[in-house]
Amino acid sequence: MNVIMLGLPGAGKGTQAKIIVEHLRIPHISTGDLFRKAAQDHTPLGLTAKVYMDKGELVPDEITIGLATDRLAEQDCAAGFLLDGFPRSLNQAQALRSELAASGRTIDHVVYVQVDERLLFERLTGRRVCCDCGAAYHIAYRPTAAEGRCDVCGGDVVQRDDDRPETVAERLRINGELTEQLAKYYAEADVLRVVDGSGDIADVTEHVLNLFTAS
Repeated sequence: MNVIMLGLPGAGKGTQAKIIVEHLRIPHISTGDLFRKAAQDHTPLGLTAKVYMDKGELVPDEITIGLATDRLAEQDCAAGFLLDGFPRSLNQAQALRSELAASGRTIDHVVYVQVDERLLFERLTGRRVCCDCGAAYHIAYRPTAAEGRCDVCGGDVVQRDDDRPETVAERLRINGELTEQLAKYYAEADVLRVVDGSGDIADVTEHVLNLFTAS
């Protein structure tokens, strides 16, 4: 089974992806992980991607497509895969379709984890992280016992630049436009499956798995 996870930042698609691949027994392909590994391996594509990532900018399509299609050509993807974070634009979606068609493959399901943008804004701007050990918190859902101090190591707990209100608002705006274009593209291909991502993680997972069996 070939699956794409679609959703805005904070919707929980990455969390769902990690759970779903355990059920389906297919590789989880995250473009973020691909970028980081390629950069660590000092590949030309990886080093170029790192320049954009370090500036908080989207990695250009040709780099993203190259890394993703190289990964999909590996043997463990022959029986299926789950893509998380790719495609992120119509150009990438069309390139993916062509690449898969060349090897006689198609996308079976595109799971759109849909969450109201007001809730996403709250989720993202409320996130906090420990400077020392990296432990994650949330001011509403998982606050620290002592304000500004990590429960694990006692380090400073701060808000990342990516989670500041003005940055989050812009990320949601840009990603919202791209995601809606992709949703329309895959709806026209009759592979889009929409699930409400505002509930508990277990409930969302159950809904996603039911979509697979019902389709």
